[in-house]
Amino acid sequence: MAFHLYDTASRQIRALDPVVPGRVSIYHCGLTVQGPPHIGHIRKEVVFDVLRRWLERSGLEVSIVANVTDIDDKILAKAVEQGRPWFAVAYENERALHAAYEVLGCVPPTYEPRATGVVPEMIEMMQTLIERGHAYAADDGSGDVYFDVRSWPAYGELSNQKVDDMLPAEDAPLEGKRDGRDFALWKGHKDGDPESASWATPWGRGRPGWHLECSAMAAKYLGREFDIHGGGLDLRFPHHENELAQSRAAGQPFARYWMHNAMLNLAGAKMSKSVGNTLMVSEVVKRVRPIDLRYYLAASHYRSIVEFSEESLAEAATAFQRIEGFVKRAAALVGAGEVGDVPEAFAAAMDDDLSVPAAVAVLQGRISDGNSLLAGGASGELGAVLAQVRGMLDVLGLDPLSSTWDRGGDDAAYAQVIDTLVEGLLEQRQEARAAKDFASADRVRDQLTAAGIDIEDTPQGARWSVKGS
Repeated sequence: MAFHLYDTASRQIRALDPVVPGRVSIYHCGLTVQGPPHIGHIRKEVVFDVLRRWLERSGLEVSIVANVTDIDDKILAKAVEQGRPWFAVAYENERALHAAYEVLGCVPPTYEPRATGVVPEMIEMMQTLIERGHAYAADDGSGDVYFDVRSWPAYGELSNQKVDDMLPAEDAPLEGKRDGRDFALWKGHKDGDPESASWATPWGRGRPGWHLECSAMAAKYLGREFDIHGGGLDLRFPHHENELAQSRAAGQPFARYWMHNAMLNLAGAKMSKSVGNTLMVSEVVKRVRPIDLRYYLAASHYRSIVEFSEESLAEAATAFQRIEGFVKRAAALVGAGEVGDVPEAFAAAMDDDLSVPAAVAVLQGRISDGNSLLAGGASGELGAVLAQVRGMLDVLGLDPLSSTWDRGGDDAAYAQVIDTLVEGLLEQRQEARAAKDFASADRVRDQLTAAGIDIEDTPQGARWSVKGS
């Protein structure tokens, strides 16, 4: 089965047919870096990281471009509020974004351009749109340049709207627009704005509008036609609608498929900086392990809304720790081995619009099989199950034995010491129980519990794990 993806533009699941056979080009909208990323932002990064991993596992060569919007009204406002240069604010938050990528095990994009780095391409694109009759410079002397939405009959096709039903665009004052729904390609320099936040154009100094940068970046780094354009569902309108219109109006085929992940909500509202209900990645990973947070963000279908709560996060962490527990117990018996091929049912789920919940069900089924084999000790069959489980976890970016999560070094040495000490105490406890000295056995268990060790008595003997790991 070939990979199938829900295409927002056609509103149907379609087989992936790349522009270049064997290669997949993906552009997804990154962060406007007026602040550090919250877990709502990073859900999108995890979704596209899983997509990339699966396509590469399927034998395709993948190129991903994810932009950084490093010049914007909100960034300038934050700079004034903090009394700092705008570019320092942007760079600090860009570094926070990279730290979030790394802490959650996301492979960096193939390239990550900044808006300020493609100003010449944006100017060239505006000239093309003006020449084709789809854009105009405001006649009020502001230096603004607007896209004429009524010049493009297909405007609204991505979000399935009609122009007459749309509200005016709020990206610039109405005075310089021919129609209130026209959107800004370029914003003229205003009194009080830093001179460093403007560039020379044929229409005067100014800076990019939000939408134009992505069209310019996608064309420069992926070509005039590429495969998948993605981002959060909240970007479908107006951002992606505007990108599609201006690129097509400039004569570019643009994206073949549109992929949008649903939101991560808090108390029923979209998580966003503007409403103050954010949960910064840097703070959440102080309360839960990064690998548990990644499982929480990856386990739902990407088109499903996730209602965040501390309880649901804790439940996800517990669920993953069961998965991790099998991997580590099996590896202790048969060795880590190699990352294996995935079962056909797992592949079918991933090929069906990246259906991670169905894929996780296959994963859990194989772990159930593996748990049944643990009682028999080391065996080739257990090793084969472990290899498959690690293969599935690798696709999800969750293999606890990978170098991403298993750092080795001092941590590994400490783990070996702890393992030896705990196993010795468990042997003492078992000897006490065999001698019916239950007071001594309970005392050992209490010591381990106080040290943060969970004990599970099974027909095959006692198993232990560190609380919260």
